[in-house]
Amino acid sequence: MSTQIQAAPNNDRPNVILIFADDLGPGLLGCYGQQVIRTPNIDRLATEGIRFTNYYGGVYCAPSRWTLLTGMHDGRIGGWAQTRPGLPIQRDSGRITQQEYERRFAALKANANPIAENEVFLAQIAQRAGFETAQFGKLDRGFLTWHQRVKRFGWDFYEGYFDHQRCHGFYPPYLWRNGQRFELPGNTRADCGKTSEKGDEPVGYGGQTYSQNVFIEGIVKFIRQNRDRRFFLYHPTQLPHGPVSIPELHPDFSDAPNLSLAEKKYASMVKMLDEHVGRIMHELKIQGLDENTIVFFTSDNGHELYYGPKDDYRAQRLPDGKPANLTDRKWRTAQHGDVFNGAGGRAGLKRSGYQGGMQCPMIARWPGKIAAGTETSLLSSHYDFLPTLADLVGQNRPAGKDGISYLPTLLGKEQTERHDHIFVFNRFATMGSSALIANDGFKLVEAQRDQGVFQLYNIAEDNEERFDLASRYPDKVQHMKKIMQQESNSPRPDLLLAQP
Repeated sequence: MSTQIQAAPNNDRPNVILIFADDLGPGLLGCYGQQVIRTPNIDRLATEGIRFTNYYGGVYCAPSRWTLLTGMHDGRIGGWAQTRPGLPIQRDSGRITQQEYERRFAALKANANPIAENEVFLAQIAQRAGFETAQFGKLDRGFLTWHQRVKRFGWDFYEGYFDHQRCHGFYPPYLWRNGQRFELPGNTRADCGKTSEKGDEPVGYGGQTYSQNVFIEGIVKFIRQNRDRRFFLYHPTQLPHGPVSIPELHPDFSDAPNLSLAEKKYASMVKMLDEHVGRIMHELKIQGLDENTIVFFTSDNGHELYYGPKDDYRAQRLPDGKPANLTDRKWRTAQHGDVFNGAGGRAGLKRSGYQGGMQCPMIARWPGKIAAGTETSLLSSHYDFLPTLADLVGQNRPAGKDGISYLPTLLGKEQTERHDHIFVFNRFATMGSSALIANDGFKLVEAQRDQGVFQLYNIAEDNEERFDLASRYPDKVQHMKKIMQQESNSPRPDLLLAQP
């Protein structure tokens, strides 16, 4: 846990860019072993920077983004609430009146997590250092939000979606920019043109303006406009979250004989993500910002399969139609036939407490500061990004946060501050529940929540979680269970301490 630390004076603070992919497993990137989809721009970040191999997000979008924005693990009491999505779609499609929308929206706001006066969020760290802060895409936690809340989180500028369910379509009739609604030409559907699970266009489909193209143009414009001042830019992209949707197939896959149409579309989404990373890097070079900008790339959680057999993305079920859950029922690439091996051989997918559900890529590039082509097995998580950002921009770290700063590791210095463990909470009981990853390489998985089924793995040697060691090390299991119980639904120390 972070204590309040006085940052050293820094007259050479870099711009900071964080690209946050959606449902992208490590195995989808060339630098993590991808064999079918080429990702040269993201791979370049790793070739010219550092690649993490023991990095964790959440098990799905909302808790993962909450940990990033707060610097706290997702098992804390009152940490995050998953507000019911889709209210704007109901209004825009005529299913409810504006008056009913306002009534329900007010109720949702009242039930959303209250924000303590002394709570400090990610963007506020950079804002206090005089940085211009901006986010483009799936705003904040990804679920229902609104202008005042986004501003409270510390964003000077934002552009994107206010509602999680609208994010599942890539052709929204409108988006939000600093409290103002702006229309996207040619897009007509209230559900934002969400495709079917097979990637089919919906009946009455109307879509001409692809949201990700809007965001990349906005990002490039923001970089140009802020070339003479420090900035923190956060891009929570929709890519490659499904159902699959892309304006056109990438030439790499349009004639691929061994891929289904859904697989071609999905691969094209990953290619677009990679090309947008390249576009950002190119703009930094043009503006003379390349060497004084640190670029991070990660994903919210592990891989999700949106292109399974018969183009059915509900791949958490095994070929016999029954759910994947216990040791002999884990989802695995070889068993289910994921042509892209997005989980990189790990067990489980998104929502799972196994490695495939929570282990994420993390790459950082900062020319002249981060040694090119380096790799680290430092145990780290999304909730470490906030204290790391504080050190980067020269701000005191807020007291009581769960995260640590991994800036020393980035700079090739001794990492004296380390986690004893990482905790990931999981409310999904049937696919591997909460997990505790210890610094000695062991991981405890509550395989079925509230059923007393625990599994122990030595992921330092068995990252695919094939060998359950619980019966061999019962004392280890009991020790880690005690820590897991302490972390689950624990109070928030950052709100109990006065902040600077």
